[in-house]
Amino acid sequence: MPDDSAHMPKPSIAISIKQARNLALVGQGFDCDENRPVTKRRIMKAIRKTNMLQVDSVNVLTRAHYMPIFSRLGVYDPKLLDDIVWGKSRDRKLIEYWGHEASMIPIEDYPLYRWRMEDARSGKGMWGRIARMQREQPELIDGILERIENEGALGASDLDQAGPKSAEWWGWSDTKTALEYLFWSGQVTAHKRRNSFERVYDLPHRVIGDAAHDPAPDRQDAMCDLICKGIAATGVAAEIDLRKYFRMPTAETKACLARLVEEGRLLRADVQGWKQDGYLCPNVNQRARAKPTCLMVPFDPVMWERDRVERIFGFNYRIEIYVPAEKRQYGYYVLPFMLNGEFVARVDLKSDRKAGVLLVQSAHLEGGFERLDVAGPLMENLHRLAAFLGLGGVKVVPANDFSKYLADVSVV
Repeated sequence: MPDDSAHMPKPSIAISIKQARNLALVGQGFDCDENRPVTKRRIMKAIRKTNMLQVDSVNVLTRAHYMPIFSRLGVYDPKLLDDIVWGKSRDRKLIEYWGHEASMIPIEDYPLYRWRMEDARSGKGMWGRIARMQREQPELIDGILERIENEGALGASDLDQAGPKSAEWWGWSDTKTALEYLFWSGQVTAHKRRNSFERVYDLPHRVIGDAAHDPAPDRQDAMCDLICKGIAATGVAAEIDLRKYFRMPTAETKACLARLVEEGRLLRADVQGWKQDGYLCPNVNQRARAKPTCLMVPFDPVMWERDRVERIFGFNYRIEIYVPAEKRQYGYYVLPFMLNGEFVARVDLKSDRKAGVLLVQSAHLEGGFERLDVAGPLMENLHRLAAFLGLGGVKVVPANDFSKYLADVSVV
């Protein structure tokens, strides 16, 4: 008789919500020793755990990509990260591209995103404005690419012509939109950042050398490899978690998961409280433990998918940057505070460079936790963050009861 066992559904592994939390934090690199000096090697190890750092323009505290390293490793010199992504060729280990969103990804992972570049060249998967640019103004795109080829690295301000800007909130010109298309399609990449945030673009081979010419892997093979990296980074994940981690197409993500389970590269998991199937690596240590105490920015990989945060940690978080001030519940730039692996508070923070202090505009204690247990560790971490940002101290605005209590806490 034929052996049908290979085609039978694989049994699911039962995972408690406590295990899911530990797996998620270990996968994100929160099981490391913060007491050792932070070197470029340790920074890259942390980034390879998360697969990327998200880049964002909000600078009320500091640029978002600097914070995940601080949350995992403690105080470090941000110039070390700058060198890894924008330094001399021999120091570069990261390149900018669209990972989760605009991201810094390890150079060795660059070929795994070739399918996205090819999609962009065929007009798929791009925002409406950039897709229209590709369809309607190919001569502008070709002209800009030719200038970069001939003149070297250029930014939008070098190329822009006088004329009306877009009416959309970010105010992109046609030149900027064309550059974003070239960036998305892999024809240019970021050579450096000017004035702290403007990208200066160049041809990929002039930025990362031979790695720019590495052959593109098979589309599904690349997606499967990304999913395996995503599983390692998330510890345990549902299909939607993995799809959103890398912004992958739904149907292809599902096909990859079926293949990976069939090949034994992933296992199905029945996670406590989840309505959807979970997945995890066959060699994962299900007894792994991580109980970090840290502040996280909204753009930390742990915080990317708010429904996942609620599913795993029971923490309801929504970013309120785009909410009108009078309708905000917690504040403009609110960082969750994790104590021993649990989200226990949130603080609205601002770097007040003029006064030289880290400004706590409001602080809120989560239900079920005692302010006596939370306030001291929170203030200690706020002072550590102030030191990392080069600020002289912490000032707490007495906006509510917990803020008033926090303001009276002294740190030795």
